[in-house]
Amino acid sequence: MVLVAIGALAGFLWFDQQARDPGPLESETTLVIPRGSGVGAIADQLADAGIINDPLLMVLRVRWRGEGRQLKAGEYIFVPALSLDDVISHLSEGRTVVRKISVPEGLTTAAVLDLIAAADGLTGEVETLPGEGALLPETYHYQLGDSRATVLERMASAMTGTLEELWQGRDPDIPLTSPAEAVILASIVEKETGVPEERAHIAGVFYNRLARGMPLQSDPTVIFALTEGKDDLGRALTRADWEYEHPYNTYRNTGLPPGPIANPGFDAIYAVLHPLETDDLYFVADGTGGHAFARTLDEHNDNVAAYRAWLRSQEE
Repeated sequence: MVLVAIGALAGFLWFDQQARDPGPLESETTLVIPRGSGVGAIADQLADAGIINDPLLMVLRVRWRGEGRQLKAGEYIFVPALSLDDVISHLSEGRTVVRKISVPEGLTTAAVLDLIAAADGLTGEVETLPGEGALLPETYHYQLGDSRATVLERMASAMTGTLEELWQGRDPDIPLTSPAEAVILASIVEKETGVPEERAHIAGVFYNRLARGMPLQSDPTVIFALTEGKDDLGRALTRADWEYEHPYNTYRNTGLPPGPIANPGFDAIYAVLHPLETDDLYFVADGTGGHAFARTLDEHNDNVAAYRAWLRSQEE
């Protein structure tokens, strides 16, 4: 009996040591465990990939650990020399590869759909197309095999939740009547400037123009009208473009356009709901990536002249 006990203990110690020793894998390897795979099939797949030495030993170890039903399917990255116990923990804890898709602020919905269509590892088609301004620009994580429709739903849900939260904390003096109007104006602000510090200032200018019944005269709305939000214009706007008859052309129409021209981010929405108090009515690019602001048309014309002089200097 003593010899049997000693033999059993030696066998267990060997078994335990084998599970803890570094494994055979020599270079980082990505492996996809299919859904519905049993422990034996998973062990064979890992052995064939050179991640573990002995599939039978893995089956026994999983059963000894009581985790036979806990091994999860998915895409995994295995680093060199992982022990058998570490491999099993990876699978039982579901440490799958997390992919991501980043949506920049100010993209049109058509452009976002292009990103989703091109995202590696997503599946399925998008059947219900969201409206312009319905998606929140952000970084979204997903796993291999997730559907494009599900990721799109998360983007829409994120916009809904963010908008509800920001609308509740809005400046009570702003003249907007609904969150939908906030998205419309925020989308224009988003397209007007890439300088974070300017967003609230530009929002303040637009509110001043709205209060006076002046057209917003926003070039991005004209571009949206000309392209219908599908492509970049690919050229500079002309005076003829400003006369283009279209509901989104804020040179010809006063007030807000009928809908958003892009998907605004959190900061642009916040800026519209918390605008800068200003007397300015005009702004124009200043050649540095920002804008020059003006209270009067004369001041604005001077700023325009300065910008045109800067443009000419770049051509010399």
